Amino acid sequence: MGKFGLRSVLLFAVVVHILVISAAADIKNLKIWPMPLSVSYGHRNLQLSNEFVLKTEGSKYPDASGILKEGFSRLLDVIKVAHVVDTNFSYDGPSPVLKGIQVVVLSPSDELQYGVDESYNLTIPVKGNPTFAYLTAKTVYGALHGFQTFSQACHFNLTTRSIEVHQVPWTIVDRPRFSYRGLLIDTSRHYLPLPVILKVIDSMAYAKLNVLHWHIVDTQSFPLEIPSFPKLWNGAYSSSERYAGRRGINVLAELDVPGHAKSWGIGYPSLWPSKNCQEPLDVSSDFTFKLIDGILSDFSKIFKYKFVHLGGDEVDTSCWTLTPRISKWLKQHRLNGTNAYEYFVLRAQKIALSHGYEIINWEETFNNFGNKLGGGVAQQVTAAGLRCIVSNQDKWYLDHIDTTWQDFYSNEPLTNITKPEQQRLVIGGEVCMWGEHIDGSNIETTIWPRAAAAAERLWTAYDNIAKNPEQAARRLAYFRCLLNQRGVASGPLTGGGRAAPDEPGSCYEQ
Repeated sequence: MGKFGLRSVLLFAVVVHILVISAAADIKNLKIWPMPLSVSYGHRNLQLSNEFVLKTEGSKYPDASGILKEGFSRLLDVIKVAHVVDTNFSYDGPSPVLKGIQVVVLSPSDELQYGVDESYNLTIPVKGNPTFAYLTAKTVYGALHGFQTFSQACHFNLTTRSIEVHQVPWTIVDRPRFSYRGLLIDTSRHYLPLPVILKVIDSMAYAKLNVLHWHIVDTQSFPLEIPSFPKLWNGAYSSSERYAGRRGINVLAELDVPGHAKSWGIGYPSLWPSKNCQEPLDVSSDFTFKLIDGILSDFSKIFKYKFVHLGGDEVDTSCWTLTPRISKWLKQHRLNGTNAYEYFVLRAQKIALSHGYEIINWEETFNNFGNKLGGGVAQQVTAAGLRCIVSNQDKWYLDHIDTTWQDFYSNEPLTNITKPEQQRLVIGGEVCMWGEHIDGSNIETTIWPRAAAAAERLWTAYDNIAKNPEQAARRLAYFRCLLNQRGVASGPLTGGGRAAPDEPGSCYEQ
């Protein structure tokens, strides 16, 4: 697959002032992942009330859809997961009791879209009358991130069988460095059961990743029902959109054309250039583009993210030039294989634009005809004035199981991009979980903890990123163990993807 997602429309970005971690914070003792923009903490403990409550007085967000209430419910679930909290325990110790969390959201809207404000401020005081944590955010999605951070400050006390908040008082100011922080999953090479996909979405939220790039279809299968063209479903082996959105995660749907589309012809054989030469899709047929139009029309009713991914990579045009009727069409239109590839990609883009989408393509489209896209390496793409999503194959492809978490952590999206106006064109990055050797049995250990390393690179301010990955190892080990506690099968830090513990011992030492 291509190494970079490329954008065909210019993006306006605002330069923000980057705060540094408070001098009061000893980074070595932090257990928060990803690292916040600004953080200070103390050395006291609070007891979490057995009747810990959510208060929203002063908030402008009405929560008619229940996103905030559901987020609070999930917060309580992950705090208490795998622990039997003694609700009858009467605490009379030296630590004050934290009664609840006061959340103030400044925007009444819960529209989830690229560039939505994800910032939040979290304060957990030592005492109050009564004592409440305070969380403020511009949008409900910033508040959800604040819940995730709050959950990492909570710990189970085995003696009292109760939940405690450690290292109070906390003062955290946080916002993401990049607006696009993605994880690609591939449902075309192997069947992924819906519960597995939903579990991946939950774990993305833990790491503050915010885009699920769904590589839905490919050569091997078409595992998606399209109402406009129901026979496409014949190419399958046998609604996550709303679930993801309520967790602050956009779904980027990918329709990879014109290559990687052999499965389309199982239901509609006329899409193949010929029976013996079955991809790329027939460039000479108007039905090909009518079908793409129908799919994208159906997509627009389901996938509300402003972007759609149209693939465009690894296109071998020999089926076009060697099939007599298509070769004749090419000559009539004065096109060779390369020109026809460009024609197909640009015509598909025009269809996507007609449905209100902005387009993402793989790197090959830029390498072949970048000046025609309305984006290689990121340096070249941004120099051409195009937006870029970084996902280099040697560093952020999760199916490369020999790539270590240190490599994922060290991969800097702005490498060799020194001009501020070009840096602003890098809207983020994503890690890719290609599915040739992945199914429900091993997807989690292949994703985690390495995706978390990239998540910190994409969320955390550059000045707060550890210059040596080993400086972040202790925090990442803690986060990995936290994933395990929450039922996510994250592998240890030792080794690459799908690693196993070397020997018996503490989770925090593996």
